[in-house]
Parts: sequence; C-alpha cells; structure tokens
Amino acid sequence: QVKLVGSGGGSVQAGGSLKLSCENVGTIQTSYCTAWFRQAPGKEREGVASINAHTNGIVNREYAQSAKGRFTVSQDKAKNALYLELRNLQPDDTAMYYCAVQLPTCAWWSLTPGDYTYWSQGIQVTVFA
Repeated sequence: QVKLVGSGGGSVQAGGSLKLSCENVGTIQTSYCTAWFRQAPGKEREGVASINAHTNGIVNREYAQSAKGRFTVSQDKAKNALYLELRNLQPDDTAMYYCAVQLPTCAWWSLTPGDYTYWSQGIQVTVFA
C-alpha cells in the first residue's frame, strides 16, 4: 500500500523560499521513481522534478526547465520521505503541488503525469509580487 501525505506549502513573496515534504505512510517503500508535479489554475498538470535512488547507491534526478537552478529534489529513505526545496519563487510558480510515485514500472526520468500511479493530496503554493 502506498499513501502519500504532502505538507509544507504556504504563501511567500517573490524571491522567497519554501520546502515541501511528502511522506509515504503506507507499507511499501517508495524511494524509487518518485516525482513532484504542479498544476496552476486553468493549466494542465506539469512535471517539476523526479528522483530515483538505485539499489547501487546512484541517485538520478531530472528537472523541468522551469525548475533548474531554483528547485532541489531530495529524499530520506529512512523516513520514506520526499522533499522539494523551492528557491527564488516567482508568481508563475503559484500552483497546487503534488508528489507522486511510479509503481510497479519505473521510468525515473519521466515527468509525465500519466506515468505515475500514486498521488498525494495537493499542497498549495502561492507567490505574490
């Protein structure tokens, strides 16, 4: 069972930072093929960043162009948790954010919502000018 619980959203001024968290409170470990997505009002859901921790210790990350240099995805396997640090936030970053897991297949580089199986509830991030 996978149950994702997100937290950490809020309202910040442009240029500010936030850290989003996503904990899997289910019984299946999900350090593989996890990702963050966001959906702004009136827009389609889009991928932000993905992360995959291989059993050999190698960690792969993939970022959307809009996230490169500003957002950092990380995970804590011991806590079965996923994080997204958001820096230099801009009004265009205002959206509902979601974490997601691919199971049983794994295309770790994917930022396509349809490839992901389990989703958290939305986490609201609002950035004002």
